[in-house]
Amino acid sequence: MKKGTLFLIPVPLADHAAHKSFTPFLVDTVNSINTYIVENEKTARRFLKEAGLKTPQSELLIHDYGKHKRGSSLVPFFKELNEGASVGLMSEAGCPGVADPGADIVAEAHRRNIKVVPLVGPNAMLQALMASGFSGQSYAFTGYLPIDKGDRSKRIKDLEQLSQRYRQTQLFMETPFRNNQLLEEVLKNCQPNTLLCIASNINGEDEFIKTLPVGLWRKEKVDLHKKPTVFLIYKGN
Repeated sequence: MKKGTLFLIPVPLADHAAHKSFTPFLVDTVNSINTYIVENEKTARRFLKEAGLKTPQSELLIHDYGKHKRGSSLVPFFKELNEGASVGLMSEAGCPGVADPGADIVAEAHRRNIKVVPLVGPNAMLQALMASGFSGQSYAFTGYLPIDKGDRSKRIKDLEQLSQRYRQTQLFMETPFRNNQLLEEVLKNCQPNTLLCIASNINGEDEFIKTLPVGLWRKEKVDLHKKPTVFLIYKGN
C-alpha cells in the first residue's frame, strides 16, 4: 500500500498575522487532509480556521503531540500515514521541526520511508536574519543559552568570538519572560563595536526589529518582557 505524505504546515508567529502567514498552496493543502499532529489542539484548530479550512472541524482527527505525550511511542501518530492518508504537522508558532519538537516526528517519517513536504511560511530565525543586515552566507542558530549566569556569560563571549573568527552571524533566543535579563547579559559581555540585532514580535502589530552596535544599545531603553524575541550578534572585525 502506498503511504501518505507528511506536510509540514507553518503557522503565524503572532496574533492577527494570519494574512501574512498562509499561502494559497497551504490553504489548498489544509483543505485536502483531515488528520493532524499538533502541539496544542485548541490553537491548532484556531490556526486552521484562520487559514480558511472548509472541512467541518468535527471531521478532523487531531493527534496531540504536546509535552505530556513526548517520550512515548510514536507508532500511533503514523497509523493514517501508513494507511495511505496524508497528515499535517503543526507547531505552536512558525515552522514545524525548527526549534520545535516536531523534528522527532519528521525524523521518524524518514525512518519509515514516508514522503516529507515542507510548506512555505513564517520562520522567526530566518526573518530576523533577513532583517538584521548581517551575513546570510554563514550563520548559526544556537537556540537557548545556559540559564546559569556564569555559563551564559561565557557562552555569549564564545559566540562573539565565533562570529569574529568565521564572520558568522550568531542567533539565539530565550524564554520570553527572561528576555530582559538576557539582553542585559549580552550588553554586559559583548564588546561595544559588536553589532546586535533585536527582532521582537516578528509579524506582530508591535513588531520591533533594530540593529545597533552594543555600545549604542547600552544607551537605549528596550522592554522585551514576554515578547517572543530573536537576538543576533555579528562581529566582522
